[in-house]
Amino acid sequence: MSTFQRLVIALALATAAACTSGPPPPDDSAYLADVAGARAQKDQFFLSSPESPVPPAQKAALLPLDYYPIDPAFIVPAALRLSEDRPVFEMPTSTGVLRRMELVGVLEFRLAGQQRSLGAFVEEGARINQLFVPFADHTTGIDTYAAGRYLDILPTATGLYNVDFNRAYNPYCAYNEEYDCPYPPPSNRLDMAVQAGEKSPGA
Repeated sequence: MSTFQRLVIALALATAAACTSGPPPPDDSAYLADVAGARAQKDQFFLSSPESPVPPAQKAALLPLDYYPIDPAFIVPAALRLSEDRPVFEMPTSTGVLRRMELVGVLEFRLAGQQRSLGAFVEEGARINQLFVPFADHTTGIDTYAAGRYLDILPTATGLYNVDFNRAYNPYCAYNEEYDCPYPPPSNRLDMAVQAGEKSPGA
């Protein structure tokens, strides 16, 4: 074997080693198990708790709840652009009552290659213990509940968030019309199909 041939083989081996070195791919198993566990707990609560929103006669038809497959691509980093004066919006609800909600700010993020945003709210006069983010998208009324879905997000000191659409859930009025549920405002309608989170009950 010539010196040139030995150099070519050595270079090829070094390149192959470099391609397999570095950090391993991210391990999503713990996250997947956490979301799956939360879904199982919710099914059990809806099935057996006296506080379940699902009427007893509907449990066989509506449970277990139906979801899109868990997809980490639907976890997106977001920044909260705070409102200067927390304006009050009157959100229509499923019972026809208007619910007064304060706009805390707007979550800005990229999803499916586009810049997007969702308003984050609290009840009028409430402390910001949790951000309420109702939304609709191109699955609304097709695969997902016709009145939209919700996200609950804990506030952070930094204003930086991970918005996880795998945790999108239906309002209680999806299972029982006696509940009063706000509808997402037009500004919270995403121009895309968010194929993550909970689907329509009984789908």
